[in-house]
Amino acid sequence: MHIILLSGGSGKRLWPLSNDIRSKQFIKIFRTKDGSYESMVQRVYHQIREVDKEATVTIATSKTQASSIHNQLGDEVLVCVEPCRRDTFPAVVLATAYLHDVRGISGEEPVIVCPVDPYVEIDYFEALKKLADIARGDEQDKALKGGANLVLMGMEPTYPSEKYGYILPTDKETVSGVKTFREKPDAKTAREYIRQGALWNGGVFAYQMKYVLEKAREIIGYADYETLYEKYDTLEKISFDYAVVEKEKNIKVMRFKGQWKDLGTWNTLSEAMEEPCVGDAILNETCENVHVLNELDVPVLCMGLKNMVVSASPEGILVSDKEQSSYIKPFVDKIDQQVMFAEKSWGDFLVLDVTRESRTSKVTLKPGHGMNYHSHARRDEVWNIISGKGRCVIDGKSRPVKAGDVLEMKAGCRHTIMADTELKIIEIQLGPEISVHDKQKFELETKEE
Repeated sequence: MHIILLSGGSGKRLWPLSNDIRSKQFIKIFRTKDGSYESMVQRVYHQIREVDKEATVTIATSKTQASSIHNQLGDEVLVCVEPCRRDTFPAVVLATAYLHDVRGISGEEPVIVCPVDPYVEIDYFEALKKLADIARGDEQDKALKGGANLVLMGMEPTYPSEKYGYILPTDKETVSGVKTFREKPDAKTAREYIRQGALWNGGVFAYQMKYVLEKAREIIGYADYETLYEKYDTLEKISFDYAVVEKEKNIKVMRFKGQWKDLGTWNTLSEAMEEPCVGDAILNETCENVHVLNELDVPVLCMGLKNMVVSASPEGILVSDKEQSSYIKPFVDKIDQQVMFAEKSWGDFLVLDVTRESRTSKVTLKPGHGMNYHSHARRDEVWNIISGKGRCVIDGKSRPVKAGDVLEMKAGCRHTIMADTELKIIEIQLGPEISVHDKQKFELETKEE
C-alpha cells in the first residue's frame, strides 16, 4: 500500500493539551501493552504496519508539526512538509508529486489518502487495502471498478451528525456508484440523508497516482514536485472535495461498517479512553462518567463530579461538562498565551516559569540528537545539566558535559549541545526581548577544548 496520512489542524478544541504546534493527534492517551501511552498518530502508524509491514506511509503536514511527527515516529518516517497551509487539495497534490517525482513510484500505482487521527481498529486498514485494489482494478470482479477515477470510503452512520458531509450511493451494494454529495447539514436534514441510505464522508479515498497528477496539471499547472513546492504559497486554498471529488463523474464508494470515530472534542476523545485517568489523578466513589488527563506533576482530586472532563497541562486547566466541552473554541481563542510545551525531532521542552525578562524551561534531548548550532542576538542563556551525558560546542570549542555542569552563553555566542545518553537540561533565558525569532543558525565547526 501507498498511504498518504493528512496531518493538519491546530489545537483549539482539545485545549489545554493541544496548541498551534501540538495538535490532537499527538496527545498520548492510549495505553500500550508495555504500560506506556501512545498518541493517535502513533496508534494509526502501528496499525498500518501490523496490516502491511511494507506499506509506504507518507505524512503530509505543516512545518510546525514535522518535528512532533519525527519525535513520535522516528527519523525514518516519510514526511512531506507543506511550505504553508493551503487546505487538502494542494496538500494531496504535493504529497502525490513527492511520491512520484522524488520517491520514483509509478503513476499506475494506487494511493490511499486518509486522516492521521481516526479511532479505528485493524479492520479499517484491511478495508484500505481493498480500496487500493479497487482503484488499481485488481478485484476479481473488474466491474467493481467500472472505470472509476476515484474510490471513496463511506462510513456507515451511527447517528444524524452535523459534523460530516454525506455520500449518497446509487444502491446498497458494498461498492456502489455515487449519486451525489451533501454538505454538512443540520440534524433534521442529516436524519433525512440517513433515511435515503447516505454514508458519512470520512475524507478517505483512493486513486491511481497519475489521475491526481493530471488533475493538478489542469487546475494549477503542475509540472514537477520542485516547481510545485516553490510556488506553493501562491496556490488557492481549496479542499480536495471541492476541487476534485464534487466534479468527478467516474466515482465509486465502498462501504465501511466497522468502528470509526473522529476524536475531535473532549467528549468524543473521552469515549475512546480505556481508563478514566491518565496522569496523577484520584476519583472518589461518587464520581460518574468522569475522565481526567493530567500532564502536571501535581495530583488532581475529583469528588462528586458527573459527566465531566478535567484536563491539566502547563498551558491551563479545563473543568467542563462533557457536552459543553464541544463549545470550547471561542473561549480558547480569547486566551493569549505562548506555547508552553512542544515536541521536537531532537526531544522536547517544557516551560517552567516566565517573567518579564526571563524564561526557564526543562529541555530533554534524545540520545544521538542535538540542537542546531545557533546564536541569539538579544538574550543570554544558562544551561544546567541535571542528568545524562553529552557534548557541547561553544564558539567552536567542543567539550563533554555531564550532570552538574553549568554552561553560560552570552548574547551573540554560538552554541549547541548533543546527547550521548538522554540529556535533561534546565535552560534559563535572560534578556529584555525573548522571542523564538531571535535565532541565527550556523554550520558547525569544532575543535577540542
